[in-house]
Amino acid sequence: MSTADAKARRSQLLSTYGIGGLFPSETSSFMIVGLDYWNEERAPEIVEPRLARTLGVRELKSPPAGGKRDVPVVRFPYTQICPGCRRIGSTSELGGDWNAAHCRCKDGRSGAALSPFRLITACTRGHIDEFPFFQWLHRDHGGASGTKHEMKMKSLGRTSSLEDLVLECSCGVPARSLDGASKATAMKGVSRCRGLRPWLGLEHSEPCSETPRVLQRGASNVWFPAVMSTISIPPYSEAVAKFVNKYWAVLEDPAAVTDALLEGLAKQSRFTKEQIVAEVERRRGESQGEAKTEEQLREQEFRALMEGRAASKDESDFVCEKTVVNGDFPADVPEIFTDLRKVTRLREVRAIHGFTRLTGEVTPDNKCRLSIEEKHWLPAIEVIGEGIFLALDRDALDQWATTPFAQKRRRRLQDAANKQAEAFDRQPATVDIVKVALHTFAHVLIDQLSLDAGYPASSLRERLYVDDQMAGLLIYTASSDSAGSLGGVASQADPEQFALAVEEGLTRLSWCSADPVCIESTASGTDAMNLAACHACVLAPETSCELNNTLLDRALLFGTHEPGEEDAGLFSDYLANK
Repeated sequence: MSTADAKARRSQLLSTYGIGGLFPSETSSFMIVGLDYWNEERAPEIVEPRLARTLGVRELKSPPAGGKRDVPVVRFPYTQICPGCRRIGSTSELGGDWNAAHCRCKDGRSGAALSPFRLITACTRGHIDEFPFFQWLHRDHGGASGTKHEMKMKSLGRTSSLEDLVLECSCGVPARSLDGASKATAMKGVSRCRGLRPWLGLEHSEPCSETPRVLQRGASNVWFPAVMSTISIPPYSEAVAKFVNKYWAVLEDPAAVTDALLEGLAKQSRFTKEQIVAEVERRRGESQGEAKTEEQLREQEFRALMEGRAASKDESDFVCEKTVVNGDFPADVPEIFTDLRKVTRLREVRAIHGFTRLTGEVTPDNKCRLSIEEKHWLPAIEVIGEGIFLALDRDALDQWATTPFAQKRRRRLQDAANKQAEAFDRQPATVDIVKVALHTFAHVLIDQLSLDAGYPASSLRERLYVDDQMAGLLIYTASSDSAGSLGGVASQADPEQFALAVEEGLTRLSWCSADPVCIESTASGTDAMNLAACHACVLAPETSCELNNTLLDRALLFGTHEPGEEDAGLFSDYLANK
C-alpha cells in the first residue's frame, strides 16, 4: 500500500495501519478506507478454508500491492494547524484548496506546511471524529460576541503537555488551554458522538448516543485490529491438499469433474487419481459441515502438535517432530512439563475481520465493519516459520491454581477486569489464573530464545493453548521480513538445550531491575490488567504477544517477598533446588 509519499508492508495493513486506522505520512495523516474501495482484482487469494469458514467468508486474500490506488486513503483528521500563523481550520480554510499542503498566510502566498491537529475524538462503538476545538473554547460563552471566529492555537513553550496549548478566537472570548481534554468525562456538555465512520464514507454515519473520548492522534488505543489466525495442520497442510486448492474453482462443482479431468490432473502431478478424488470429497464434505469456532481451531492445532508429523519429501506445510514424550526429559526441568516438540516448518494465516477503539476486547457491540456491505472475502497474510512447542500437565496446573496464593492473585486481576467492564458497560471477562501463568512463562521463553536462537524478540510470537483440557504454548517465528525462518528456534527443542534455556530464563527473570517495586506491584499495565510485570522483565514487543501485553504476573512463577509467599510460585521449588 502506498500514498503519494509513504509506503507500508502488506502485513502492516493487518497489524498497524489497517482499515479505519491512521497512517502517518511526513506532515500529513491519512485513514485507510474500507474494502469497498480496494482493488480486489489485484488481491491474490490465500487458501485456508478452516479460517475462512470460521470468519464466515468464502475466501481470504492478501492486500493488493504494487499499483496506484490499490488501497486508497482519505485525509484524517481534516482539522489542520499552521505552525507559522498558528491558525486552526480545514485545508480549504487555511490553504484555499481541499487538498492544500501549505497555509496561505503570507498575503495569499504559500507559507508553512500544514500539520494535522494532534487531538481527535472516538467512542467505544468505533466512531471517530474531529476534536471540537470551537465548542471547547466557547462552551461557557453561548453565542459569544462578534460574528467572525478565526481560531488559533498557541504554545506557551514551557512543556509539551496539553496544558501548554492554548486556544484563542478572534471573537474575543477568554483563551482556554487544552488541559483536562484527555479526561474520560471531558466531552460531557461539549460534544456528542456524531456516529461518523470516515473509512466507509461520510454518508455512512449511524446514530450514537455515547460521549466520545479525546485521544492523541497517534495513541495506541485509537485502533485495535480484530485478527484471527490459524496454523495450517494436516490434512490441510499436505501437498495433495495444496494441489487441489490450485484447481478448486473447477473441482468444487461435481458436474465439472470428469474422469478425463482427473486423469489429466494426475498426469501433471505426482498424485494418483484416487488421492485427488479423496481430497476433493473431503473438502466438499467439510464445506457442508458447521464452521469451527476459534476455540475449536486451537483444539485441532493442539492435537496436531501433540501427535506430531515427521519430515518427508512431500512439501508439507507442517512438520512437527517429537523430542520428548510423557515427561521423559533427559535433563533436569520442572516436573510440570510433559511434552516437547520441534516444529521445523509451519504456515500461519492471519486475517483481519474488524477493529475496535479504546479497548482491545472485541464484542458484537464494539467491533467495526470493514465494508459497507458484507464481502465474500477478508484481507489476510500468510507467513512461513518454525518454532518450539511445549505441553504441560493440566491436572498439576489445576491443583496449583487452587492454592491461596494463586487465588489471591486471581482476585486482584478479576477486580481489575470488573472495573474495566463497568467503565465500558459490558460483561467482565473471567480471569483464568492458569492462562496468566502460562502467558507469563511464554514471555520468559521469548526473552530467553531471543538470546539463544539469534532472533530479535519482535520476530518471535506466542500461541497459547489453554482451556479446561489442554495446556501448552508454541513459540515460533512467523515473519515476512528478513528475520524469517532460519531454524534457530526449532533447534532449541533439543532436550538438553531446552533444559538450559529454561533454567537460565527462569533464573534471570526471577529478579527484575525494578524490584522490589515490580514484584510488589498490585496493578500495572493497560487498565491495571497486569500485576508484577514491567519493561525490565516480562513485557514483550507488541508483535510477539497475542494478548496485547495484558494478563501478566511474574509473581505467579516465582512468588513474592511477603511472608508465606516466597515459595508459592509455579517454579519456586524448581529454582530452590538450583
